[in-house]
Amino acid sequence: MSSTSKASQRIAALLDDNSFVEIGGLVTARATDFNMKPGETPSDGCVTGYGVIGGKPVYVYSQDASVMNGTVGEMHAKKITNLYDLAMKTGSPVIGLIDSAGLRLQEATDALNAFGEIYRKQALCSGVIPQITAVLGSCGGGLALFPTLTDFTFMEEK
Repeated sequence: MSSTSKASQRIAALLDDNSFVEIGGLVTARATDFNMKPGETPSDGCVTGYGVIGGKPVYVYSQDASVMNGTVGEMHAKKITNLYDLAMKTGSPVIGLIDSAGLRLQEATDALNAFGEIYRKQALCSGVIPQITAVLGSCGGGLALFPTLTDFTFMEEK
């Protein structure tokens, strides 16, 4: 993912200087329909990784609205659920920076299943690790449930 993308800039602004380590930067969409070509979805529209805030470890994901409007598809969701798994192992908080048009319709039932997997991970982590979301743009459709399943939600004023 380009360090100039808005998603990457948001992470850099949030975390301590030079502490971010990206996970899954080479992941792209796995859609087999609608003639999507490989390489059209850098990081599948979601930058994920870990870093520190005030010396404390955190896991963070930031949706990139410049890639397919930040829509959530199968691989996008797998990156987020993987982050939750890692956070559970270490007891670290998960911070989600939301900017997405919602479900990726081109991926149909794969994308619907992906939403369910994220909801499941959020529910399993509830009361175990801190979950924080910041809505920094669109938060459409089923994605509107993400912030409701977290402990703290912040919204950008428009």
